[in-house]
Amino acid sequence: MTDILIIKTSSLGDVVHQMPAIVDAVHACPQLRVTWLVEESFAPLVRLHPSVADIIPVATRRWRSQLGAGVTWREIAKFRARLRERSFDKVIDTQGLIRSAIMARVARGERHGYDGRSIREPLAARFYDVRHTVGRDLHAVTRNRILTALSLGYQPPHDVDYGLRPFMRTGGQPYAVLLHGTSRLSKTWRAEDWIETGRWLSANGLQTVLPWGTEAERLLSERLSGDIAGSRVQPRQSLDLTAQVIGNAALVIGVDTGLMHLAAAYRVPLVGIYVSTDPGLTGPVGSGRMAVLGGKNGPPSAGQVIDAAERLLA
Repeated sequence: MTDILIIKTSSLGDVVHQMPAIVDAVHACPQLRVTWLVEESFAPLVRLHPSVADIIPVATRRWRSQLGAGVTWREIAKFRARLRERSFDKVIDTQGLIRSAIMARVARGERHGYDGRSIREPLAARFYDVRHTVGRDLHAVTRNRILTALSLGYQPPHDVDYGLRPFMRTGGQPYAVLLHGTSRLSKTWRAEDWIETGRWLSANGLQTVLPWGTEAERLLSERLSGDIAGSRVQPRQSLDLTAQVIGNAALVIGVDTGLMHLAAAYRVPLVGIYVSTDPGLTGPVGSGRMAVLGGKNGPPSAGQVIDAAERLLA
């Protein structure tokens, strides 16, 4: 049995992008036991992966906002003790940040990570015992797969498999999920375009489902729902339940957001909308049907998104 620790703490898209590397590793090394260190809010999603044996949650996002509280430092001490309670054969930091490299240094085991030329924060490379060269011009999924493979000594396969098991589909009206929420205002798509797209979906027999994560996203979901007949606003819920909603959808249309990558992971027909960012390095990757529209030069029109959705549903 080879016991490894994977450090990929956040964000949501980054966590999803790590999953194919887990599948590769377990296929190449059947006796592998994988523990994943991840932010507590993403732990429900990681628990869905059948090849992950154990999870070590960390709460750096919450701790940063409460550093003056004694309970925060007690939680940090407890986290550190858990990280050191057993020795790993290898510790692989695919996050590549100073904070994740410090966690790797605290953990017990041979520490692997990117070298100084391959990493976003070069100082982090000093915390590793073994440093690997991985091109920074590669897609995030590819970088994760290569670093994990180099650390464990195998060649990653060509096909991308996230390893997530499909959910048992329930009855009822087929639906499309519209992922309008994103972390940056510059990535948002116009409400008028969402409404036009939602009305087309409704006219073609698909109910529109509108998830949300923040108060601003809830308000937009309610606004869109008011203009799209038969649509419903999804209650806020944990990531594992949101994953089930996405995994059972007939179609997902989403802007540059972590949830969009879940659709690719579950091979759900997907239209990715890019408004101001380049999908080349962080766009959706997978074996399912998908169309990626827009980019740094601007967003697609509602008509272009509808045409792409029609082709995917044909």
